[in-house]
Amino acid sequence: MRTWAWPFVTLLAVTSCGIIGTEAAVTPAPGSPTRAEVTALLDRVRVVAARPHPGGYERGCKPGQGCVFGPAWSDDTDAPGGHDGCDTRNNVLAAQLREVVRRGRCVVVEGVLTDPYTATDITFRKSDGGRVQIDHVYPLAAAWDMGAARWSPERRARFANDLSVNLLATGASTNQSKGDSTPGTWLPPAGANHCFYAAKYLTVAVDYDLPITAADNAVLHGIARGCP
Repeated sequence: MRTWAWPFVTLLAVTSCGIIGTEAAVTPAPGSPTRAEVTALLDRVRVVAARPHPGGYERGCKPGQGCVFGPAWSDDTDAPGGHDGCDTRNNVLAAQLREVVRRGRCVVVEGVLTDPYTATDITFRKSDGGRVQIDHVYPLAAAWDMGAARWSPERRARFANDLSVNLLATGASTNQSKGDSTPGTWLPPAGANHCFYAAKYLTVAVDYDLPITAADNAVLHGIARGCP
């Protein structure tokens, strides 16, 4: 299946997050997936009425914690980039930033991110590394609720570190505002990138056989109608 790199954006427009249909029309960024491509993904994904809450989600890996998706940014998984000697966070930074400067083979110390959610440039320096965080496009907590609670630990660790489909570098405030929200309640501030986000989210759902909610489905269909 095709994996979506974010479109080239020169800050075409920025809109507030919200449900499609409540914001002004925004021209999709150049390189965005087409309406047909997003619709084809929608045709393949399962839809459930609402997000269940089975309980038991515990991301932390300190003694006594559940560590249900394995240690954060572990290299010890069969995800793309796993077992290469570099942790997942540095692999994502190296792949998604430009003008990258490394220390040694793995550690990214400088670079520039064009944030796929806000369409703004963020200068990354390791000394202030918290400005850039790594987002799970399909959030871990949502995945747990929607079926990952029944997966093997190995599959959950792969999902949490799959930089080929599910990880995007973004600004800290944007990542924190998104939290574990799904498209029914959160969309990227850059309206020009909504088609990209819809295709990215749906690609993860299809690849890992995770459903979307009816609310997600409605919003994503609304996005698809505005794609080129």
